[in-house]
Amino acid sequence: MTKCTTSSARFPRCKGRQVTANFEGGDITTDGGVLLLRQLDRELGLIRSVASKIDDPRNQKQCTHRTEQVIRQRVFGVALGYEDLNDHQQLRHDLALQTGVDSEGLLASQSTLCRFELKANRRWAVSMHQEIVEQFIRSYKKTPRRLILDFDATDDTVHGTQVGRHFNGYYKNYCFLPLYVFCGQKLLVSYLRPASVDAAKHSWAILALLVKRIRREWPRVQIIFRGDGGFSRPRLLAWCERHDVGYIVGIGKNSRLEESSLNTRYRAAIQFGESKIKQRCFATLGYKAKSWKTERKVVVKAEFSHLGDNTRYVVTNLKGAARWLYDRRYCLRGDMENRIKEQQLGLFADRTSCHQWWPNQYRLLLSSLAYVLMERLRSGYLRGTKYAKAQMTTLRLKLLKIGAVVTRNTRRIKLLMSSSYPDQELYLRIAKKLVPG
Repeated sequence: MTKCTTSSARFPRCKGRQVTANFEGGDITTDGGVLLLRQLDRELGLIRSVASKIDDPRNQKQCTHRTEQVIRQRVFGVALGYEDLNDHQQLRHDLALQTGVDSEGLLASQSTLCRFELKANRRWAVSMHQEIVEQFIRSYKKTPRRLILDFDATDDTVHGTQVGRHFNGYYKNYCFLPLYVFCGQKLLVSYLRPASVDAAKHSWAILALLVKRIRREWPRVQIIFRGDGGFSRPRLLAWCERHDVGYIVGIGKNSRLEESSLNTRYRAAIQFGESKIKQRCFATLGYKAKSWKTERKVVVKAEFSHLGDNTRYVVTNLKGAARWLYDRRYCLRGDMENRIKEQQLGLFADRTSCHQWWPNQYRLLLSSLAYVLMERLRSGYLRGTKYAKAQMTTLRLKLLKIGAVVTRNTRRIKLLMSSSYPDQELYLRIAKKLVPG
């Protein structure tokens, strides 16, 4: 193979000046914002707590890279936009990331990180989930009056023969079917499941564990379970009623519901015929499915437009008018789709390419830990700024991907960031809040 010996590249002149480029700039990083992640992690104690709960089977006396450093390296890498293990073969030399991970020398190599994640097991997943829930609880300075827990499943497409992959007819692909639980923008659960299971599989058990832990902290808080039609399961609804948990869940159409809502749907159609403007009419029905032991309240939304009839049904035990329950309680669950997109598109939660099951669950949870850090940055330090509602990719681009020259000696480490960086004032303000005094 021919080896290129040219050390620089020449480009056309600019206003008479010669233009060249080379790779002799020294230690330069594209990730000057990693120091913000470092301080956020220190404030939350997130990675340290996770590492203390993980049973690392390695002989620690022979390990150059401690458990805490290995996890922190991967989580920070995901937050900074490096989705693959092989990225770390070069990243391990980055002085800024070494500083963020609190390492004096080279970080873990690709092979070291790979061997570590292959040791993942069920206990790791439980421990990491426990810490995420504890972080959620600690994020509240005052006792909340109401918590709405959004449950939703999504597809995680796979392109190999991973353990647990199945063809899902709804998504028309081989995939996993992870279950997510959010409360507003805060993540509580990211649970990997095979695509062969029902969308509500294990939701009852997860809800029971969450309610038990939350009520141990806040006995009087109102808890509401919210989900789409895939979570309308008799056992789940009955459990909510027995344990004083509110629910508002979609329910599929059937002939009995269509017959009971006929007057409401007819009213919407008549109003559209008169106005030629989309009409929505609401009503409340008493309905008892064959699998239900009792009658429950069903909210009907009858919509009619030039596209025709669009009727939706929601079962709930909450009080309130039908329109208010549908618009102000049920429809707001749609924001959870944005949170899932942030996980999968922004933080690479779908990089589940390991052959074994538990390493893939571990990767999903690494993405979740990165989300916890980034969400705390957004909700805790960017409130009232132009990035208060920004997506994870925007936060990364604007606050983490900052070019900087890194100098390190025995006394100090300096990051000399770009003088043309547009958000200097905001960066310094966040840093001051994270490191007061």
